[in-house]
Amino acid sequence: MEMRTPQLNHVKITDSFWKPRQELVRDVMIPYQYRVMNDEIEGGEPSHALENFRIAAGQAEGEFYGMVFQDSDVYKWLEAVAYVLAKEDHPDLEKTADEVIDLIAAAQQPDGYLNTYFTVARPEARWTNLREDHELYCAGHFIEAAVAYYEATGKRKVLDVACRFADYIGEVFGPEEGQKLGYPGHEEIELALVKLYRTTNEPKYLELSQYFVDQRGQQPHYFEQEAVARGDIHVKTHGGRWDSRYNQSHMPVREQKAAVGHSVRAVYLYAALADLAGDANDQELLQVCEELWEDVVNRKMYITGGIGSTSYGEAFTIPYDLPNDTSYTETCASIGLVFWASRMLNLRPDSSYADVMERALYNGVLSGMSLDGKSFFYVNPLEVWPDAAEHRFDKKHVKTTRQGWFKCACCPPNLARLLASLEQYILSYDDDSIYLHLYMDSTMNIPKADHSVSLQVATQYPWDGQIEITVDTDEPQEFELALRIPGWCQTPSAAVNGQPLALGAIMERGYAKAKRVWQAGDKVTLYFPMPVERTAAHPEVRINAGRVALQRGPIVYCLEEVDNGPVLTDIALPLEPEFETSFEPELLGGVTVIKADAYRSSSDYDDPRLYRPFTSSPQQVQITAVPYYAWNNRGRGEMLVWIRQNCC
Repeated sequence: MEMRTPQLNHVKITDSFWKPRQELVRDVMIPYQYRVMNDEIEGGEPSHALENFRIAAGQAEGEFYGMVFQDSDVYKWLEAVAYVLAKEDHPDLEKTADEVIDLIAAAQQPDGYLNTYFTVARPEARWTNLREDHELYCAGHFIEAAVAYYEATGKRKVLDVACRFADYIGEVFGPEEGQKLGYPGHEEIELALVKLYRTTNEPKYLELSQYFVDQRGQQPHYFEQEAVARGDIHVKTHGGRWDSRYNQSHMPVREQKAAVGHSVRAVYLYAALADLAGDANDQELLQVCEELWEDVVNRKMYITGGIGSTSYGEAFTIPYDLPNDTSYTETCASIGLVFWASRMLNLRPDSSYADVMERALYNGVLSGMSLDGKSFFYVNPLEVWPDAAEHRFDKKHVKTTRQGWFKCACCPPNLARLLASLEQYILSYDDDSIYLHLYMDSTMNIPKADHSVSLQVATQYPWDGQIEITVDTDEPQEFELALRIPGWCQTPSAAVNGQPLALGAIMERGYAKAKRVWQAGDKVTLYFPMPVERTAAHPEVRINAGRVALQRGPIVYCLEEVDNGPVLTDIALPLEPEFETSFEPELLGGVTVIKADAYRSSSDYDDPRLYRPFTSSPQQVQITAVPYYAWNNRGRGEMLVWIRQNCC
């Protein structure tokens, strides 16, 4: 049985780590992004996103401005608003969202079509360049927002607009005579249609998602036929740059075994495959998902949960090609990895999926935003030398400080919608079991048959590995409580009502399973020791030969120039370093820092000679490491994740 996730208002996060970030989304990011979309941020990158809708609706005059997918910024913002409203009453925010929905509805065309770029700028060119023009991508984000808003508020207007648009798309695309055999250049609508199916119980939306997946990569190649039809000289490439691997259309999806191309497109597609594997009971798609997962996680993923190692095509490359200072690792790609991991968990609870979800959340996702929620990284490298990044062409994508907004602004609203909906990633359940995937201070209400179960989690995770789970139930109930044992933890322990559990006897796929008749007041305690661990990369990750990364619990650490001085690559750890940790509540919003003795070369930095005799007498220094997600919140400077490790 596929697992279910709780409604957002059935989980209350009170966590000292995540609750402030969710409040930041509600109080800072959502209002800030609304002002950005109205071009009210002085000196910021123009958006014009809402003005595009006003023009398309006939409420204003002017020309379309922005990227071809500018509409999607509005839709992701609306989805984030929906997740906030699902948990709390905010009349002013709801009023603003309703006004945006009215504007979107007014921009919808009589036949159901909805896209401001083509309505305003190129009405004659609908559906003529699916490979590059993002029409179906924008449609997918709108459908996701519409489903979320309807489920949060019960208001049907936006859902009706979405259904009308989806129905129109279903008339345009399909295998029947007169229909287009196309599919999106940027995947997204596939997973959105599954959400629409689950909300409306209309099988046609699930079938349309299946169509888009199974048509992708078939021969004759639709994108090539489409290019010929519009007179594009770039028949086999995306804009003359990337071949069909870029958008995962190089072969039929069911034949794909390796992750290639644009990483965000890829994980959005893979998330949809997982959805379809469950809803359509498609075992072949499940096998495809598992093989692709293996390729991504064990060959192409950074220790931070970042994916997409090259700026050229924002793409995967070959196994183990994971450069640190030129990596792309787009924030949206880590977010998409979380989407995919959570769907794999709901198909088959396995802690390896939750481990990756946690890794991405605490590291590759959070690094994409500043601590104040007002500036963002699009690209998240693991090593930054600012002077070089600001001068070298091959590093021009690397920003040395977070930006207030972007011309291509997909990441900030994507962050908002993920963090606002974090409740749905913490646990899943079926009729017999409750699985806890992520640990944070929270109260969870889980409907079970005619009764209810509530779990209260108390913890200072991720800084402390002590976790207490209190069961509350209206009457004694038998069910299985499955508790994830993180892959990073070497010596976990657990107890129920003070009686130790023999974890080795009750472990299954990384979860400790305790089945019993639970009563109100029963307590489960978990302890996950959090020593500082040095992690080495696979030997074929050539750039990290002789280097280690520091990790404590789920948090990956880095060195910053502000703590350790310049030329961080000159620092080396001794063979057996002694690490000291301390929680510093006033630093970077409250973090545990790592300190250790290390070495620098004894070379004279003031010596003007480019090359000089080698000396084997290093200088001892003390280093300070901080969480990777928090770097660059204290000004411009160098940053380094992978540290040289002396071998003797």
